[in-house]
Amino acid sequence: MNTSKDSLGNPLSGAVPSSVQHYEQALHQFQCYCGDPLATIEVACAERPDFVMARVMHAWLHLLGSEPSGWPVARADLELARQWTVNDREQAHLAAIEQLVEGNWHATRRVLEDLTLAYPLDGLGLLAGHVLDFYVGDARMLRDRIARAFPAWSPAMPGFHALLGMHAFGLEETGAYARAAASGHAALLLEPRDAWAHHAVTHMLEMQGRQHEGIAWMRDRQAQWAEDNFFAIHNWWHLTLFHLDLGEFDAVLELFDSAIVGSESPLALDLVDASALLWRLYLRGVDVGERWNGVAERWLPFADSGHYAFNDAHAMMAFACAQRGEAIQALLSAQARAMQGAGDNAMFTRDVGAPLCKAILALVEGDPARSVELLRPLRGIAQRFGGSHAQRDLIDLTLLEAALRDGQQALARGLAAERVDAKPGSPAARELLRRAAG
Repeated sequence: MNTSKDSLGNPLSGAVPSSVQHYEQALHQFQCYCGDPLATIEVACAERPDFVMARVMHAWLHLLGSEPSGWPVARADLELARQWTVNDREQAHLAAIEQLVEGNWHATRRVLEDLTLAYPLDGLGLLAGHVLDFYVGDARMLRDRIARAFPAWSPAMPGFHALLGMHAFGLEETGAYARAAASGHAALLLEPRDAWAHHAVTHMLEMQGRQHEGIAWMRDRQAQWAEDNFFAIHNWWHLTLFHLDLGEFDAVLELFDSAIVGSESPLALDLVDASALLWRLYLRGVDVGERWNGVAERWLPFADSGHYAFNDAHAMMAFACAQRGEAIQALLSAQARAMQGAGDNAMFTRDVGAPLCKAILALVEGDPARSVELLRPLRGIAQRFGGSHAQRDLIDLTLLEAALRDGQQALARGLAAERVDAKPGSPAARELLRRAAG
């Protein structure tokens, strides 16, 4: 078997120098969320069909998008790679992939944790683990998985920017905002196109309610994160949050139409952003016209998958607001099946996803009391079904609006006071407090 090494000295079974070059290009694209890493790694796979880590990356790219259709592709990659001779590091990647295609999200993260403790220069292992930490809402591991690897790295090493960017996001999710900003900016000095590092700084500005700075930050660097970047829709979504907090609804709707749904992306990650934005507008009482119908239509292929509870909740927003009764029933049935399954999504759905979907439906159907009843227990455990603090804020916003609609003024006042305390400069938070006090 041919064996080469990557730029950090990791042995690569089945590789030759030219295929290693494609592999490293794909990894760089993946770390920056730019270009087309899937197309690039497929070139490496075609050139060397027995290149183990190329096949491993191909599997991870299909798994880490949270698309149900990606699981069979990754399973086929796994079965193919099992036929080849692999080293210990590659074997660990295959073991992690096997766990995830069986639905064991937490076991996958543990395998990757041990892998990068033993091989801290495995950039793909660190990235896959970091993405999965996000999907299960583990803020501490978003930070510490990366922190553990730093002693083995130096700024001169290729991919060091990615460590800084991932660490920045972990720091932000654990409330270390000043350090998050410093790490994110350091990453961008090394690699201006690192969209995850840019995203980490954006989160920091969002969590602190620094709307005008956030808009300037996004616009000043727009060329780096919005062009040839498969993470652009999510970063556009962040820009809309700054405008939404300022009550600039026309700007929000223009960005929704042009940047968030304009590409007509069918991907779950992009549909999550579309639903999340329209739902926030719904909670603010903004007329969004027929926009829910288009979003609901794109969610239809996911209605009966029961694949990932976080996605289900966002699909339910679209189905409920677009009054898609059949899709609602299909989603609820899929959740019931998921809760009987053996994988970790059974817990994601049981603990958070199913009650959240029912609460969303209850609010839209005019039963805010039921919505409040379902949502209040979720506040302390919402991280169990994944997402960031900024994304899960939607649960608190929904609870507050449900309390207002049901006349539960004391609860609404308390929830609104929390928001003003967290973001004193937020016009939206102050408006909620005025409504609750009234």
